[in-house]
Amino acid sequence: MLFKAIIRPAMFRTSANDPEIAHHFLMDQMARISHHQTILKIIEATSAYKSPVLERDVFGVHFPNPVGLAGGFDKNGIALPALAALGFGFIEAGTVTRYAQPGNPRPRIFRLTADQAMINRMGFPNDGADAIQARLARLPQPGIPIGWSIGKSKVTPQEEAIEDYLYSLRKLDAYSDFFTVNVSSPNTPGLRKLQDKEPLDQLLHAIVQETKQLAQQTGRRSAKSVLVKIAPDLTEEQISDVVEVCLQRDVRGIIATNTTLSRTGLQQQSAETGGLSGRPLHARSLEVIRYLSKQLDGRIPIIGVGGIFGPDDARCTLDAGASLIQLYSGFIYEGPGIIKKINQHLSHA
Repeated sequence: MLFKAIIRPAMFRTSANDPEIAHHFLMDQMARISHHQTILKIIEATSAYKSPVLERDVFGVHFPNPVGLAGGFDKNGIALPALAALGFGFIEAGTVTRYAQPGNPRPRIFRLTADQAMINRMGFPNDGADAIQARLARLPQPGIPIGWSIGKSKVTPQEEAIEDYLYSLRKLDAYSDFFTVNVSSPNTPGLRKLQDKEPLDQLLHAIVQETKQLAQQTGRRSAKSVLVKIAPDLTEEQISDVVEVCLQRDVRGIIATNTTLSRTGLQQQSAETGGLSGRPLHARSLEVIRYLSKQLDGRIPIIGVGGIFGPDDARCTLDAGASLIQLYSGFIYEGPGIIKKINQHLSHA
């Protein structure tokens, strides 16, 4: 109640013209907290809900609960311990690119409060794989699984995309429990073309082989799991192509879905370009998850993301065929209490 009544209105009001102001303020505070174990323990004691019923093993990784934070929130991995203390079962950080890049010009996030949605055209702003690796070496590691989303640098030509992904993967291998191959953001020119069957096949073959080589070099018994994040705007035929490639290339999970270019059904119209997230995405996300579930028939798991704003949305996503879920817009609009509410509901369902 406190978040919705006081905190959210204040943050939205002070960053009305550029929501990124509120995001950076929040991340700076959480980055500071991440270095203080006493504060982290207090946050965890009051925020996290734990139950053996919530625990699960998916694609070779043990998760304390199925509620994760989606990629794009902590792009540089500066606040992972503080975010973990809020009760998430896992965090996907990034997206990271080989080269540091500022992303698209600001403002590049736009709230559609009437729809509980957002439009973003961030363009993968991040410090680059080298700087992020150096930072992670100095930070305490959270006690939950961390996945790193990797993407193509804007300056990298399309024909050199594979090596761009591999560079980030090598740099972050020691700090990741799994990797997400982001080929579905609408905000990097040409990126979504990597979802096409042939380029996706080449990319995933190279990435999976690299994880196996890194496992051998480091003496690990198994390679880090590779997941693919897909767009909600793909046709059923395109989704089937993705499934075929993932099964052939030993991909261990599919994340459905990224943001959408569609503006169907919005109450608050906007001419801003970029990917739409939030409540309006939920129905389409469920459609994609159901279709994926039928196509995959349990062979590899699905992580459901898109428009999850509470326990009922979470249950619908899991019932549609997802093994795990991720929050983003719901976390922003509902506040950190949404994590505990969902986990409490799932533990008694």
